[in-house]
Amino acid sequence: MRNLNQSPVHVLTIVATFARTWTASLQVLLASMLAVGTIQSVRAESPVRAGDHIAIIGNTFADQLRIHGYLETMLLQHWQDKPVSIRNLGWGGDMLTARDRPTGFPTEESTLREHQTDVIIACFGMGESFAGEAGLDAFKSDVLSVLKAYSGKTFNGKSEVRLILVSPIANEDLQTLTPMHEQRNRELAMYSRAMSEAATATGVPLVDLYESSRYWMDEPIGPNFTTNGIHLNAFGYWAVSHLMFRNLVVDHQKDVRQPWQMRIDAMTTATSARGVEVTDVVHDNSSLTFVIKELTPPSAPPPTVEILPPQLMHERDTLTVANLEPGSYTLIVDGTTVVSARHDEWANGVAVDASPAHLETELLRKAVNDKNLQFTYGWKALNQVHIVGERKSSPSGKALPAEVIEFKNISSQRDRQLSGLIQSKTRKWRLDRDGT
Repeated sequence: MRNLNQSPVHVLTIVATFARTWTASLQVLLASMLAVGTIQSVRAESPVRAGDHIAIIGNTFADQLRIHGYLETMLLQHWQDKPVSIRNLGWGGDMLTARDRPTGFPTEESTLREHQTDVIIACFGMGESFAGEAGLDAFKSDVLSVLKAYSGKTFNGKSEVRLILVSPIANEDLQTLTPMHEQRNRELAMYSRAMSEAATATGVPLVDLYESSRYWMDEPIGPNFTTNGIHLNAFGYWAVSHLMFRNLVVDHQKDVRQPWQMRIDAMTTATSARGVEVTDVVHDNSSLTFVIKELTPPSAPPPTVEILPPQLMHERDTLTVANLEPGSYTLIVDGTTVVSARHDEWANGVAVDASPAHLETELLRKAVNDKNLQFTYGWKALNQVHIVGERKSSPSGKALPAEVIEFKNISSQRDRQLSGLIQSKTRKWRLDRDGT
């Protein structure tokens, strides 16, 4: 179980200590993670492209992407000038051949046309995998049938819709809560392979979540990824969204977003950086001041105070400061206190997740979630009895269709406002020695 409750400022120090003994195993893990993206990187075009109108369909995994917003936030950050637009049509419990809706519910095709959908991201396989090995052939046939059903269709009025498959995650070992996790993982591995074979046969991109999530879940360090073994929690969606982003985006015009890495030698004031530019470094006995020009947006902070698995530490923005005088130092950015750590922890690198830029990224993510909520109110209204049922002739029933239209208008309006929330700035950073 991953329940170490140590301060997050110790994270990189711990990882650095472990690195000497774990180098070989980490290389294997990283190679496995990179292999997931290799299929996509050799493609001539990115599975998801600038300005795409995206529809997400599928099971509970797909449905819950909309309330966490990490993937959509990263896609918006990457294409600020030509942002993507996402509508999440996921529905808890959906399977390839079982996608029931209330009477009179809008057809999927009408919603896809209304959104002028360019690409569909289809997330299936978890529910189907409970059929075990006996259901494997039928599942693969169903995947091929669904891909064929969408093939050649045009929802945006100009080009055939593109398809992307997403495999199920692994089943996490939560001890007594998941007594059959080993069997379930054998089944999920088979179903993920079946999706991969179908994707290869049809030339459709696949994001394989099973392999990487299995590696993460086997790691003893870090928080749990799921609430019950198969449904991701907030941290699980944070982690998986990074993996999905790097599989969905291949950009030949600019580098795919990488977390900030800032390194400063307090003795020589030498610097190196990724994602930002570091200038105007001044060091005295009590403080180190410098200016950070943001070249790319920051990473969204992980929704946990626990130590992260070593395989995911590289997803955090990090500041490393070597050769500080012994003592504790507090980072302040534009007057905002961010994090405190000892000189040896700064030398190993400290995750920087609470700067003003990171707080602004969180505001963007919350705005994404709110836009998705407004769309859900309009698309999947809870009181269907007033729309198509026995109360549709009541005063409230007669008023509801106009309200549904207004919710859709609100979601479209907020969709257009999202990219304006992303602003790269130049800020003053300062490390103050505590007690001086």
